[in-house]
Amino acid sequence: MTAEVEETWISCSANRFWAPAVPGTDGTQYGQAGLPADGSFGTPPGYGCAADRAEEQRRHQDGLPYIDDSPSSSPHLSSKGRGSRDALVSGALESTKASELDLEKGLEMRKWVLSGILASEETYLSHLEALLLPMKPLKAAATTSQPVLTSQQIETIFFKVPELYEIHKEFYDGLFPRVQQWSHQQRVGDLFQKLASQLGVYRAFVDNYGVAMEMAEKCCQANAQFAEISENLRARSNKDAKDPTTKNSLETLLYKPVDRVTRSTLVLHDLLKHTPASHPDHPLLQDALRISQNFLSSINEEITPRRQSMTVKKGEHRQLLKDSFMVELVEGARKLRHVFLFTDLLLCTKLKKQSGGKTQQYDCKWYIPLTDLSFQMVDESEAVPNIPLVPDEELDALKIKISQIKSDIQREKRANKGSKATERLKKKLSEQESLLLLMSPSMAFRVHSRNGKSYTFLISSDYERAEWRENIREQQKKCFKSFSLTSVELQMLTNSCVKLQTVHSIPLTINKEDDESPGLYGFLNVIVHSATGFKQSSNLYCTLEVDSFGYFVNKAKTRVYRDTAEPNWNEEFEIELEGSQTLRILCYEKCYNKTKIPKEDGESTDRLMGKGQVQLDPQALQDRDWQRTVIAMNGIEVKLSIKFNSREFSLKRMPSRKQTGVFGVKIAVVTKRERSKVPYIVRQCVEEIERRGMEEVGIYRVSGVATDIQALKAAFDVNNKDVSVMMSEMDVNAIAGTLKLYFRELPEPLFTDEFYPNFAEGIALSDPVAKESCMLNLLLSLPEANLLTFLFLLDHLKRVAEKEAVNKMSLHNLATVFGPTLLRPSEKESKLPANPSQPITMTDSWSLEVMSQVQVLLYFLQLEAIPAPDSKRQSILFSTEV
Repeated sequence: MTAEVEETWISCSANRFWAPAVPGTDGTQYGQAGLPADGSFGTPPGYGCAADRAEEQRRHQDGLPYIDDSPSSSPHLSSKGRGSRDALVSGALESTKASELDLEKGLEMRKWVLSGILASEETYLSHLEALLLPMKPLKAAATTSQPVLTSQQIETIFFKVPELYEIHKEFYDGLFPRVQQWSHQQRVGDLFQKLASQLGVYRAFVDNYGVAMEMAEKCCQANAQFAEISENLRARSNKDAKDPTTKNSLETLLYKPVDRVTRSTLVLHDLLKHTPASHPDHPLLQDALRISQNFLSSINEEITPRRQSMTVKKGEHRQLLKDSFMVELVEGARKLRHVFLFTDLLLCTKLKKQSGGKTQQYDCKWYIPLTDLSFQMVDESEAVPNIPLVPDEELDALKIKISQIKSDIQREKRANKGSKATERLKKKLSEQESLLLLMSPSMAFRVHSRNGKSYTFLISSDYERAEWRENIREQQKKCFKSFSLTSVELQMLTNSCVKLQTVHSIPLTINKEDDESPGLYGFLNVIVHSATGFKQSSNLYCTLEVDSFGYFVNKAKTRVYRDTAEPNWNEEFEIELEGSQTLRILCYEKCYNKTKIPKEDGESTDRLMGKGQVQLDPQALQDRDWQRTVIAMNGIEVKLSIKFNSREFSLKRMPSRKQTGVFGVKIAVVTKRERSKVPYIVRQCVEEIERRGMEEVGIYRVSGVATDIQALKAAFDVNNKDVSVMMSEMDVNAIAGTLKLYFRELPEPLFTDEFYPNFAEGIALSDPVAKESCMLNLLLSLPEANLLTFLFLLDHLKRVAEKEAVNKMSLHNLATVFGPTLLRPSEKESKLPANPSQPITMTDSWSLEVMSQVQVLLYFLQLEAIPAPDSKRQSILFSTEV
């Protein structure tokens, strides 16, 4: 069963249920609420979570009276033999009758509200009686030589319970006969007004509540007899129940008054809604509502945490297992949600906007009992709903904004200009971070309810999707009954999320306090050695993910090790880190016969066998030595070795010792030696990638095997004639990695030290005409070998992007990969920290520098054509003999 909740809460009265018949004094059968059981009062309606929809259902299904707040339609005049005057008179009469009918319906609903209140009062009185029942023997024992509790302990634990019982007994005894002798003119407002005037007793109870609970817990620990009593208090049940009494704990029953006082305004709202303004009760009920609202607001801060701990953690045996910010796809639009997994249900909420210093609050969007929840299976023939993807350019622009705001916050703190400016910037930062989280994920995670409703979340990683599924499925083994929450129960559960939440802020790695680790920037070398613990032979491979800007990105994939239970990959990968704190590894079984395997969420049919992660500790990794580790996952163990090089160390230019090589040698020297316009290594790598790598998912982004890259590097350096044969036998990602490594190890970047500052300034120009003129002039000013190599590479990257639908590499993705490699500041102009072991944070100007480098390359990638400086260069560029 799924319950959906409207955007606006509408008050619903609580505990409206069937009242079992009991004999009255005159022999008539009466329900628990004191109403005739012969149907003369009709059937009390049940209230759902959304009051509007519930009333609509009652109107259509049960034919019960209700108040129609919409404008009445004009009465249809069918008399043909009368003049217009008679028609108007007739219309006026019919309109009057319609108004009277609406009033009659409203008064009828008033009766049902009161019947629900009586039934609720009777239940509440039975709970108070259950508390009072052990008080007499406990007090009697307190005067003996072997007391269970002292008189002071009894007074503290049961403080004001007798007074509350007397107040509500008097209220019930006054209301019962008036409802029994019902008429539309019956007055009850004075009873509610008096009840509201006695809320001071609740004030005293609430003030003592924490002390009472603490005392009760201590007494239970110290006295086994009292512990037994406190767990077996009996309250009267409904007559229809098999057991005439129900067992309750002392803790649960002591919470009932706290719960009761929160319902007072809901009940009065309902009653006032169905009481005409002309009725004598109307002003009295308004006064009672005002008193109740004022009282409730005065103690709300105290009630909220107590309500959470009782109804969620212990009183209802419902505990929070997991919560997270997630993106829900609603009619094609992305909505930021906070999702809570409890022991018996999945709850999706929306964080309300805070204003005027109010505490954080949530709105419930929907919930599904775990017994009713399943994961939607998508058949091959079914169309999977399209997920709207956000252009990479927009995500990159957001990252630039976030980095700039972060830098501004640090500058304000250093300048000590006061907290107001800093707080404004932090608020702005939070907004941008929320927007980035909203726009980033694109992997579907669908949950399905037994009633046919489906909900779609977008997640950035298969790791999170698998984790949510595992947690839900594990808990479903312990759930056996479906259920439905009343509006009050749901509202209380939603309120409790404020206290119970474990994720308090948008989970971005840069959203940290100053004393927290900002993450690592640089390159992580990972060797995936082997895995053990598989129960049977299969085709196995691993993927590696790291976090960046708060979400995880797939960075590398091993080859498939076929028909084995003990794969030995021994593959090395170089992964670029951007503020990363966690490395994740996911192990899959490759499924080649895909037609027989059902899909969930339209995902890959490969089966996830296990997952694990390791925290990237900057202190432990800064010595740049290999560190071996074993990651355990579901009985499987994967052996890894990791080594970290900070960005400034990895980008430090290291000229080749062998001037006959190509890596680390100036590009002009290589082209002159080869008598070519574009280095042989560039042409060979591009040719092989265009031959068989254009449709490779993540080409240039996914890391190649490091040992293969080093083998190719060595072959090119010694001018091995068999290099083309080697390339044809290697994974295409290794070839892409070799090309990136060549550009990264140039002693001077392709865009040169001299022109780098000018490119950075040119891309920042706001006038598009001036920007184009500046950027093109700068480009054509590069040395000939640099320019022609860049144009050759640019043409290739554009062709790669034409296959974006298959390889998932847009122009922006390619610019992100190659920008920081082709453009770098000279060492004397670099803003890098002097201490190489110090991790670079996103608050440094380096992050904005990297963004600028990406934007420069993206600008040229997006230009339709770049004019050559003269006819000679143009002929060279388009010649096949480069």
